[in-house]
Amino acid sequence: MTNQPSRKSLILEMLKTNPKDTFLNYALALELMAENKNEEAIEMMEEVKKADNTYIPCYYQLGKLYELVNNNNKAKENYKAGLEIAKVKNDLKTVGELSEALWMIDDEDQ
Repeated sequence: MTNQPSRKSLILEMLKTNPKDTFLNYALALELMAENKNEEAIEMMEEVKKADNTYIPCYYQLGKLYELVNNNNKAKENYKAGLEIAKVKNDLKTVGELSEALWMIDDEDQ
């Protein structure tokens, strides 16, 4: 049996040659999230958002991360921002997902 490198180590290796790649940085944040390193994942997602504020998947995952650390205000802020971008891009699937996330969090807060 061969010892295969982890997905995270592969992403880190690729980031060495392309450190500003939006998707790779997003993927690394997802790996941190999977490891329950939520604060690190939030920092990484915030960096992705700063680097490319039209990268819609980041807003949903960032909202989920903020929910995990019990910061519903920041979660809503990200869901709403992503929703606006998704509407502009006419990305109806994402509009639906972000609207549902907002609805669920609003329901929790009542």
